[in-house]
Amino acid sequence: MRKGFTTGSCAAAASKAAALMLLGGNKKEKIEIDTPAGIKYCPVIEEISITENYVSCAVRKDSGDDPDVTNNALIFSKVSFSDREEPSEKACRIRITGGVGVGTVTRPGLDQKVGNAAINSVPRQMIEKEVLEVCDLFDYEGELDVEIFVPEGERIAERTFNPRLGIEGGISIIGTTGIVEPMSMKAILDTIRIELRQQKHLFAPVAVVSPGNYGLEFMKDTYGYDLDRAVKCSNFIGDTIDMAIELGFDKMLLCGHVGKLIKVSGGIMNTHSREADCRMELMAAAAAKAGAKTGDILDILNCVSTEEAVEVYLRAGIMEKSFDHIMDRIDFYLNKRAGFKMDVQCIVYSNQYGLLGKTKKAEEFLDKAKGVS
Repeated sequence: MRKGFTTGSCAAAASKAAALMLLGGNKKEKIEIDTPAGIKYCPVIEEISITENYVSCAVRKDSGDDPDVTNNALIFSKVSFSDREEPSEKACRIRITGGVGVGTVTRPGLDQKVGNAAINSVPRQMIEKEVLEVCDLFDYEGELDVEIFVPEGERIAERTFNPRLGIEGGISIIGTTGIVEPMSMKAILDTIRIELRQQKHLFAPVAVVSPGNYGLEFMKDTYGYDLDRAVKCSNFIGDTIDMAIELGFDKMLLCGHVGKLIKVSGGIMNTHSREADCRMELMAAAAAKAGAKTGDILDILNCVSTEEAVEVYLRAGIMEKSFDHIMDRIDFYLNKRAGFKMDVQCIVYSNQYGLLGKTKKAEEFLDKAKGVS
C-alpha cells in the first residue's frame, strides 16, 4: 500500500518554497524536503502568488492509500517579511501562525496550548528548519512570518474528531514522522490517547469510555449522562484500558451496546469483527449457564444479531441469570486486563431493551463522573 505525506510535511514544503521565492525572486514549481522519517518529499507547488513583501503558495495533500479526509486539500503557506519593530536576538526568527481553515486550540491536553493555532510541535519544527535553511542560503538575518492556511479547512474539520477534541475553526497541521501510513488504526489510537489526556487535565475522577454513539438516548434518559462526553474507544477496549492506566486514572467506566461488549465477556479486547466474532457463542454459553433448554440455546446460535438473542432470553425467562453471568465475566476480564491497577466498571445496554446489565459499582462511578462538566 502506498504511503502518503502529512499536513505537516505539506506545510513545511509550501513554507520552504514560499521562502525561496520571497528571498530568491525566482518562481519554484517543485520543492524537496526531508521528513523526520528520513524519506524525501518532492511535491509540486501550486497556487503561487508573488508580491514584493510576501509569497504564498500551496502543496496538495497526498494521503497515499490511507482514507484521510484531508486528502487532496491544498495546504497553503504565506511567508512575509516581518513588520515587527524590534528584532529578536535570534537571527531570522520564524514566527508561525495559523490562518483561515487552521483550527484554534480551545481545550487543554493537546500538543499546543489553549489559544494557539493547531499546528503541532513537529510540523512547527519542520517549518522552522526548512525556512531557516533558506535564510542561511541567502544570508538573510531578518525575521520572517509564516502563516499556514487551508481554505477548505473549516469544512473538512467537520468530518474529523477536532470538534470533540476542542479544536475549532479548522483542521490540525499534524504528523510526527511526516509520513501517512496507509492504515487508520494508529490515528484512532492517538485520538483515544488525546481524549483521555484531556479528561485527565480536566481532573475527571472517572474515565468514562464508550465504543461509539449507540445508546446515546438510553444513557441520557436513564442516567442523565450524555455519552458524547465519553471517550470514544471504537473497538480498542484493551488498548484504552492500558492508556488510561498510563495516564494515571484509577477508575474507568465502560458503557456500551451488547453487540460490542458481549465479546469482552470472552476476554476479547479488540471487538472488531475481523479480530473475533463469537457473539452468539458467548450469548449461548451464558444461556446454558442460566439453565436454558437446548432448543433455546440452538435458537440463540442461529440468531443474526444480539438484539435477536436478547429476545430469546426474554422468551425463555433467563434474562436476569444470563446477564448476571455475562457481567461477571466482563468484570473479570476488564480488571484482568487492567492488572488491578485500575478499577474498571461496566454498563451494557440494548437499543431495543434498554439496560441489560451492570457491574457492582458502575452506577457509583457514573455518579462520580456526572460531577465533572
